[in-house]
Amino acid sequence: MATEVHFEPIQQVRAHEYVAEQIRRHIGLRLIQPGEPLPSERELASLFGVGRPTIQHALRLLEAARLVEARRGRRGGTFVCKPSENDEAMDELIGRVLREGEEITELLDWRREVEPAVAGLAATVRRNGDLEVMRATLESMAEAVSEPEYMRNDTAFHLAIAHATRNRFMVRAIEEIRLRLGDAMTLLPESDVWHQRISGEHDEIVAGIESRDRARTEAAMQVHVAHSEQGLRAVLEAVRRRRRGRVASLVRERR
Repeated sequence: MATEVHFEPIQQVRAHEYVAEQIRRHIGLRLIQPGEPLPSERELASLFGVGRPTIQHALRLLEAARLVEARRGRRGGTFVCKPSENDEAMDELIGRVLREGEEITELLDWRREVEPAVAGLAATVRRNGDLEVMRATLESMAEAVSEPEYMRNDTAFHLAIAHATRNRFMVRAIEEIRLRLGDAMTLLPESDVWHQRISGEHDEIVAGIESRDRARTEAAMQVHVAHSEQGLRAVLEAVRRRRRGRVASLVRERR
């Protein structure tokens, strides 16, 4: 009997959809901050190697998704939308984390295996320029005046390590991890103690990479990932408790 196989249908991505997805990824990874302008249509067309109508179509998709907004006038352009901080927006964020709970759990397991290996390889093949980029992102984290700015530079640090491997698949893996964990990471605590611990862990990772010590680097990243995972699992449990509390409240009201 022939083995039964299942294939996913091929999705043909049009140029404007590809452009929109690339910009969406940068926004999701916080590499473009809320409130910041995108490059001009002319610059985007040059960067992507497409015509301006393709860029305009992509921007309309992003506007429809409320990721960007167009502003007119002398200081006009296309800007990344600022997230609302009201209760409705927070409920929406928590709802997304709840819906993605199983996926987030799998991602944490995957990250635990992947990211130390990526850092370890970076330690063996890195160049001096890679270290400069890593240190620059850490300086930017230390100087950040808002949590979104802090998280953007945190993502940039982890991507800098991935880029130091010179392996596009490892870069994509870290991009995917950061992108998919973005919502849950937004709910992590904001405190000086939390930031100081992260800073110390990052410094140890860079020290391992600088000394080309693969074992030291992997161990440092394992510690960092484990602490991050602990916090993210606590976030998941907190939002689940929140949901259980609301369900119990509704049951009492119906009685």
